[in-house]
This record gives sequence, structure tokens and C-alpha cells, in this order.
Amino acid sequence: MNFTYHLTHDRIAPEILLKGGDLCMKGSIHLRGDIRHPWWFVLWSDKGNIHKITKYLGKRMFQTHPVKERDFGHDLARKLMSQMQADVERGVFRIEKYTEESYTDVILFFKKWLETKRKKKPATFKGYKSYFRRWIRPFFEKNPIMLHDVQLDTLNKLLDSIQLSGKGKMNVMMCFHVFLDYAWRSRRIPEMPPFPKREDYGLIRPTLEWLRLEDQQAVFDQIPHPHIYPFLWLSYHYRRPGEACALKKVDYDPINNMFTVRRAVSARQVVNSTKTSQIHYVPCKEEFTPIARRLINQNPKSPYLFVNPRARKKDNRYTLESLRNVWYSACDKAGIRHIWPYKGTKHSTCMAFIEGGGTIEELQMLTDHKDKRSLEHYAEITLERKKVLLERNSNVLEFRRKEVG
Repeated sequence: MNFTYHLTHDRIAPEILLKGGDLCMKGSIHLRGDIRHPWWFVLWSDKGNIHKITKYLGKRMFQTHPVKERDFGHDLARKLMSQMQADVERGVFRIEKYTEESYTDVILFFKKWLETKRKKKPATFKGYKSYFRRWIRPFFEKNPIMLHDVQLDTLNKLLDSIQLSGKGKMNVMMCFHVFLDYAWRSRRIPEMPPFPKREDYGLIRPTLEWLRLEDQQAVFDQIPHPHIYPFLWLSYHYRRPGEACALKKVDYDPINNMFTVRRAVSARQVVNSTKTSQIHYVPCKEEFTPIARRLINQNPKSPYLFVNPRARKKDNRYTLESLRNVWYSACDKAGIRHIWPYKGTKHSTCMAFIEGGGTIEELQMLTDHKDKRSLEHYAEITLERKKVLLERNSNVLEFRRKEVG
């Protein structure tokens, strides 16, 4: 049954088939002409309710010409109604896509999604906001599109617009993937669109940096007390610098001689979860045991195990920046190239473990990695070094064969 409407202030009173309005299927186009700047809207019947759709892609459809055929606003209203009718024909129609601006506009819905992520780790939330500000928002401002119309071709264009390295591109696109997954689970889009394949990102595996144990020891020899303790803990226990900064005295169990690693640093804040959101139980290495027992009884005013005497932070804890500065200073004194503390401690110890005959499975147990594939690059580098040694040995053998011949 078709309806057209008279406007009474902000209310719409239905009357049966009066003149005015372009009728088509379940919708009709009307002009709000009793205001200074008239605009078009679509009336739509859905499940017995009448809805007034006033915007197309988040914008009013203002009248631009008294003749409908030459009126840009009327043309937008026709496009809007055509989209709605197409959704009905495909069986994916949802009135919420059109009645709520945030459901039809990617930018507005992304803002609402961001608000649900404030409880994430500070670094994660900060990254989401940065991706939106630098790449996602500018793209959809230039390419306005309804949320449910985002498909592979749009995602490919978004990927091409991101001027970052392969890893940076993937980070932005994975953020957008999480956003669309939320939209799908919220029933704002009918299905998840396919994303570009991994090879489309131009990923280049970064070169693994590490130090030989003798070079690592040379750096350690240049780190004064008490700054040496967090670096020893990192190297001995295959841990991350953020975990050392956040490690508290209560996290050390002197009876069982073990650490409970349950905190980390994210965006310069101590958070009550690790990078993997798991609690890790780490046995204390024998060489570190006397140090740990001594540290839990020192600096009673600070709850942290490793206390920086020069810190300005509350409770005198170390920061990632302070650890880096101490490490770089020691590298300079030892004549070793600058390498991140994480790479100079954990990476270097992992490489030494593999080269000493340890397996990837054993290393995974020590590092608490969820995915064994994250550790395979250590074995790959060791394999490359073995190839070099084999070739070098082959040259010697060939020389000896010639001598014998």
C-alpha cells in the first residue's frame, strides 16, 4: 500500500495516496519546502513503521533547482531510494543503515567503535587513533561510502593510499579488519568483505639483529651497578624490557624461586597484563637468585624490583627510554654498534640457545610465545650461518683434493 505525507511541524501524518511525492515500491521522495533551505527526504515503510530518511552519505539533500530533473538534491534522493530498493531485492535490507547516520557513514561509526576500545592497552588504543587520524579518516573523506558498501575494491584503494612500509600497511588494515568485524557482529553489515591477500602488502621480513655472547658481555661490562640488574634479568630469562620495567617485588617468590610476569609497559604506562595478555611463570636462573633475594629487601619505598636511582617517575621505576639510554651508553664505551636493548638481550640469548643445540620447541617453552612461527627466524639465521661454514669448509676440502690429485 502506498502512502504520501503532509508535514505538521516535525511530525509526519500519513494519509492515503495524496498528490505530491515520487512513489516507487516501498518508498517515496518528498520535499521539505516550508523552511528557508528546502531539502529532500525519503519516506519508507518497514515492518509496519514509517521512517523518514533525511540524509544521503551523512549529508542533507538540499534543493538546488526548482525543476526536479535538474535538482542535484532530488537526484541524491533518488540514488538513496534506489540503494534501499536494491538492498531489499538482495535480501540484505536493514533500516538501521539509513535511519542512523552513524550506521551509514564509515567515519562516524569508526568514532563510536573507538570509544569501545578505551579499555584496550594504551599503546593499542593510541595506535588505533593514529591509524584513523592519518589514514582511514582522510581516505573516507575523499571517498565517502556507506559502511555496508565497503568491499574488496574499496579495501584495495585504502591499502594503496597508505604511505607506509609493508608492516605499517598491514597494521592499519588489520585495525580496519577489527573494526569491520565489530560492525558485522553488531549486524551493521550483512557480511565481512574479503581483504587483500598477504602478498599485496609488500611485506619484507626485517633483518634480525643480535649480538654474539662475547659482544653482549662486553656491553654488560660497561653497565654500572645497579643498572646492570634489569639487563641481566632480561638476558637470563628471555623476557621483554617492558616486563622488566613493570616487575614488582611481590612478583618474585623466594620460596619457589620464581617470577610471576603479569605486567608490562604500554604507551609509557604500567598495565596489568603482558603483551600476550597471559601470566607467565618464570623460574629464576641460579646465577640471578642471590640478586633477586637482595633486591626484594632494598628500596622499601618502591614496590618495583628494579629501581632506577636517577628516575623521576613515581616509585623510581625504570622506563623503556631510561633502559635504552643506559644500554646505548654502554654500547659506545664497548665499541659496539647501537642495537635496541630488546635485541641485545633477548634476541641475542635466543640465538645463542639455538646455536648451542636448542630446538625451536624448547625455545618456545622458555619465551612463552603463543605461535612457534614467531621463533623460526632464529633457526633460519642459524641455518644460513651453517651454509656459510659448509661452503668455507668445502673450499678447503677442494684444495686438499687437488693437492692429493
